[in-house]
Amino acid sequence: MPRLFRPSILIALAAATIAACATPPPPPPPVPGGPDASPVLRDWRGVVTARDRDRYTRLGAAWSLALQQADRQRGSGDLASTGDLIDPDAGRSPVAPPPGDYRCRTVKLGSQGGEDGLGYVVYGWFACRIEQTPAGLKFSKLTGSQRPSGLLFPEDERQMVLLGSMALAEEPAANSYGQRPDRDLVAVLERIGERRWRLVLPWPQYESNLDLIELVPA
Repeated sequence: MPRLFRPSILIALAAATIAACATPPPPPPPVPGGPDASPVLRDWRGVVTARDRDRYTRLGAAWSLALQQADRQRGSGDLASTGDLIDPDAGRSPVAPPPGDYRCRTVKLGSQGGEDGLGYVVYGWFACRIEQTPAGLKFSKLTGSQRPSGLLFPEDERQMVLLGSMALAEEPAANSYGQRPDRDLVAVLERIGERRWRLVLPWPQYESNLDLIELVPA
């Protein structure tokens, strides 16, 4: 009887030997969004609120009105020294800024209060940062009483679009786009010099008709 089972045993041993020597299967492909995946931003048009889409669409009108008011109304600060910062056509390529710490200042153009308000205000310098996050480039203003922050979406070789929120006074950093309409903002990022950028915010919630945030590496 043992001789009857010997061929079966030999066949099983041979199969096990072949399986052990076989080439192991390749590892599974990386999971999308996993730790090795490159950050990919959705198109900002699929994220933007209807109100911010309207503000973005009327960017040219914001520039026009704000510059007219700045020209004819009294203001605060040295607007002439800002140069290309207040030139609507100053944008150049490539636009993407390197991550890092920046000095930033805000220039407010135009007045929501009409002819009685200030036509422009040039503020001093504060601290800002651009960082690479898993979701893409993020801009944050770190100091000051008005601190916008948000993600930068690629648009074309001359522009990126920022969708973000505003933190005021002692509030923690804003991170709630689409949840608080009174704090939402849309902006266009442009490079206006060798190491100089600006964020253009049309129709902001407060005070002015156009805000410019100038950025230079710290």
